[in-house]
Amino acid sequence: MKPKLEACGVSFSYHTLEGETPALSQISFSVEAGEFLAVVGPSGCGKSTLLSLLSGLMEPEEGTIFIDGIPIRESNTSIGYMLQRDHLFEWRTIFANVALGLEIQKKLDASSRSYLEKMLKSYGLDSFEDAKPSELSGGMRQRAALIRTLALKPDLLLLDEPFSALDYQTRLEVCDDISGIIRKTGKTAILITHDLAEAISVADRVVVLSKRPAAVKAIFQVTFAPEYHSPLKRRNAPEFSGYFNQVWEALQTKEEAE
Repeated sequence: MKPKLEACGVSFSYHTLEGETPALSQISFSVEAGEFLAVVGPSGCGKSTLLSLLSGLMEPEEGTIFIDGIPIRESNTSIGYMLQRDHLFEWRTIFANVALGLEIQKKLDASSRSYLEKMLKSYGLDSFEDAKPSELSGGMRQRAALIRTLALKPDLLLLDEPFSALDYQTRLEVCDDISGIIRKTGKTAILITHDLAEAISVADRVVVLSKRPAAVKAIFQVTFAPEYHSPLKRRNAPEFSGYFNQVWEALQTKEEAE
């Protein structure tokens, strides 16, 4: 069975009048269907650039990205992209915000409305359908943003530091909520984050990138006992500190060329 997503020798550089700035160098990894992968690396190493390539918004200069064994440019797989900020429109109600993608694609019919209603109820937002975004907490806004993303029923979710704008306590709670939602729906997900504890608490595997131009330094399998089934519980698991130290050491290891 082919991986849901596979990056094979992906490289990318930014080109300006001043010259070339390498961002990614020979990135290779795969993600299985239903797997939750986290990607960490130094600030500015090219994590968001990688996500833009994986979404098909940009094309690699070298290498190929496959989805279900098909080059991404030829694939019709639906990809959901959740950004650092929720980007909810204040002049639209919460229901109108979560329905925006369906509305743009002209798929907002009775069936899809019913689907949105069920999701809003499942995730505790049914009583806020007619509210404006400013009436919701940061965590509730992020749940609304996720519902908007899931409304289009994507096969793959790309998460670009979706909790970074929240205060620490809310961040923990929302990470727990959204991770649970993604696990429950069985979606394949890739999370970009600079928070090592967050990566370890949500992921099945953690990819560690080097400084720019980013290359894959290590990939760690993260396994917890069944009773540690949520990010908050994982942080209290006896294995957690060991995984944290492994990822931290991989980040701190100097490249041989230095």
